[in-house]
Amino acid sequence: MPAQINREVDLRGLKEPPPILRTHHALHGLREGDAQMVTTTDNGTPDDFRSYCELSGNAMLLSMEEDNM
Repeated sequence: MPAQINREVDLRGLKEPPPILRTHHALHGLREGDAQMVTTTDNGTPDDFRSYCELSGNAMLLSMEEDNM
């Protein structure tokens, strides 16, 4: 069963490090099992998020890349 999204964070137009920092702050207040969806346009963010999740103990449920040309 897909996770229900409890919070959405729009970080389009931002370059690192703000996407990771804002995502980290947005996680506060979520409970165990909650899911947060993050939208970003920085090409390096998916790799940065994978590293962040590994270090923080959070799980990345899905990473998608869309071509919006």
